[in-house]
Amino acid sequence: MIARLPIAVLLSWTAAHAMAQSADSHFPLYPTRPVRIIVNFAAGGPSDIVARIVSAKLTDAWGKPVVVENIAGGGGNIGVERAVKATPDGYTMLLSGSSPIVINPSLLEKTLFDPVRDLAPISLICTIPNLLVIHPALAAKSVEEFVALAKSKPGQFTFASSGSGTATHLGGELFKARAGLDLRHIPYKGTGLMIPDLVAGRVTMTIAAVSTFLPMVRDGRLRAIAVASEKRTTALPDVPTVAESGYPGFDTSSWQGAWAPAKTPAPLVRKLNQDLLKLIALPDVRARFAELGMEPAGTSEQALARVIQSDLVKWAKVIKTSGAKAE
Repeated sequence: MIARLPIAVLLSWTAAHAMAQSADSHFPLYPTRPVRIIVNFAAGGPSDIVARIVSAKLTDAWGKPVVVENIAGGGGNIGVERAVKATPDGYTMLLSGSSPIVINPSLLEKTLFDPVRDLAPISLICTIPNLLVIHPALAAKSVEEFVALAKSKPGQFTFASSGSGTATHLGGELFKARAGLDLRHIPYKGTGLMIPDLVAGRVTMTIAAVSTFLPMVRDGRLRAIAVASEKRTTALPDVPTVAESGYPGFDTSSWQGAWAPAKTPAPLVRKLNQDLLKLIALPDVRARFAELGMEPAGTSEQALARVIQSDLVKWAKVIKTSGAKAE
């Protein structure tokens, strides 16, 4: 006997199935030639790694090559600019991290694109939780203890970042403001350069990607006192969030998303969305994300648009309050 499903579930499935059929009926032969994914950072970074996972799976699904093109420079802006100027025919997608889309428009005096006007959201692909890490020699094992310690020594503690105006800088500024701390910002020219000083205890703390600091936390060289994202991470399930530690709504997580140029036909964007959701749900893809400290996050086009709007407002406020400037 067929199990009865709630009406809401049936209606949701029917609507999704109808949209998928509609998209396929509008573009039954798509793609008929290679598809390009523009990555706006150099090879080897998080965006590039995610793009190559996506391109391999879409190549298998479509039977046509899906190639990754790295267009680095301008803090990610040059690649975005190239994507928004591409023909809106579904044969060019942009895969980007959050910073160029929701931080750069407020951080830089001028950008040649509007992320809301010039890009058609397809889907979030994954989120990258951040950790609040400190040196294990500090007498603090929780956010509460760290805040109390820092307040007892105003101006003596520091927070490291991968550079002025970067996501790690703004995450530190947000924590500093929310906790009411007097912390000195120490910018480095990249994440790799700040790690030795963190491990040696020459700087006090940072907020940066789980994928970067997980090995050092696991072997005891650094202490993770909180996850600086909305939810706990499966990589360190016993570490509470900053929000759980007394700062509701605190979230500095970054993410990777996919876009098409604006004016790409809506049924084609919907097809791209549906095909991305299928590959994100694959067990081997989810396992690979877990290895990288990333959380799968397939969404609707509308959900990605809401994330962008919300993050634009959040980071604009942090940038204004902190006076952060790009290097």
